[in-house]
Amino acid sequence: MALQLRVYVPPHPLIQHWLGMARNVETSPKIMRQTLAELGKWLAYEAIREWLPTIEIAIPTPMAEATATFVHPQTKLAIVPILRAGLTLVEGIQSVLPLESAIYHLGLVRNEETLLPSCYLNKLPDRFDPETRIIIAEPMLATGGTIMHAMGELTQRGIDPAFVRIISIIAAPPALQKLSEVYPTLSIYAATIDEHVNEDGFIVPGLGDIGDRSFGT
Repeated sequence: MALQLRVYVPPHPLIQHWLGMARNVETSPKIMRQTLAELGKWLAYEAIREWLPTIEIAIPTPMAEATATFVHPQTKLAIVPILRAGLTLVEGIQSVLPLESAIYHLGLVRNEETLLPSCYLNKLPDRFDPETRIIIAEPMLATGGTIMHAMGELTQRGIDPAFVRIISIIAAPPALQKLSEVYPTLSIYAATIDEHVNEDGFIVPGLGDIGDRSFGT
């Protein structure tokens, strides 16, 4: 049976509430950053469901011994925010993770004419442990150029796409199609899927330039 990209849009009222706040052009940069942190938290909560390995340990309660389930302490976990907009999701993602997670920054900028990405910062290690689970923080999946570049960098360093979760606010068909063709074992968690990408490479209705709107620059 052919593998197929898995895209999850959780039907959660809090996710939809914060999505509305993010879309609103009147949302200030400060509130925008808080909004995206909330979206990062709730989408990460959904993304790690049945994904992190667990271990059962006998523990004492005030009354008797009980068996408790914990996230396995030896799980290797890393967050890769795509700069600069991906930084807005990191605080929320970290808030729901019970383990220490390394953060590897990847700075990509898109040429406004060709829409092709170029890398200006790469803090990824030369090689990852093949068991490392990766959360990519990339708020917008539009044309797909940036996320395809990021996935290429990760797989070249030993990451199994099946161990990757992408957290995005809004995804669009062009990016999803490209990812599906090359990385069908990926899982994506998004607040919504918008159907249109305009000639400038922006998702419509989307929420505009998320970096500019978050940092006011």
